[in-house]
Amino acid sequence: MQGNRPPRPQYAEGRDALLDAAARVVARDGFGGLTYRAVAREAGTTHGLVSYHFGSRDKLIHETVAKARREAIDASSLAPESERLEDFASDLAELAQEAPEAQVFQFELALEARRREELGPEVRALYDEYLAVTTRALASFGIDADPALVRLVFAALDGLTLQQLIYERPEETEASVAALQRLLRGLARTEPAGDS
Repeated sequence: MQGNRPPRPQYAEGRDALLDAAARVVARDGFGGLTYRAVAREAGTTHGLVSYHFGSRDKLIHETVAKARREAIDASSLAPESERLEDFASDLAELAQEAPEAQVFQFELALEARRREELGPEVRALYDEYLAVTTRALASFGIDADPALVRLVFAALDGLTLQQLIYERPEETEASVAALQRLLRGLARTEPAGDS
C-alpha cells in the first residue's frame, strides 16, 4: 500500500528527473560536484538508482548534455514562429531568469570542455545548432546571414545571457536585445529577394 506517497514516475520520467537533477548539481557545484550521491540527493532518491540508470559518471554526463542540447534549442526564441524580427530573442532575459540552472549548466559545460577534450564535440554540436537556428532566423528576416555575422549575433546573445546571470537586470538585457534588433533591422533587405 502506498498511502499518501505520490506514484513512482515511469522509467523514462525517472531518468529525465535524474538528468534534470544532474544539470542542477552542475549549475550549482560545477562538474567537480557531480557525483551519484549529489544527483540522488538533488532528485530525492538513492544513489543506487542513479548508478542503475547510468552505470558510469561519463554516461550520466553525456546523457545530461544530450538532454540539455535538445531542450536549449527548443527553449530559445532564436527562430520565432512569427518570423518577426521584433520577436527574435525577445524572451532572453525571461529565459535566463526562469531557468538559470539550464543557462549556467551550458556555460559550465563549455568551460569543462576546455579541461575534458571528450566534451568538446558535445559543446561544438550545441553551438553549431544555435548558429544554424540563428542563420535561418536572420535569413527569414531578409538579412544576408554570412557566417561571420551569424557568429557575431549569437556571440552577442550568448554574452547577454551571461550578463543577465551575473547582474540579474532583465530591463537592461531587454534593452540590449532591442538594440540588437534595431541593428539587424538596418541590415534587412527592404525588398523581398528577387525583386529588382
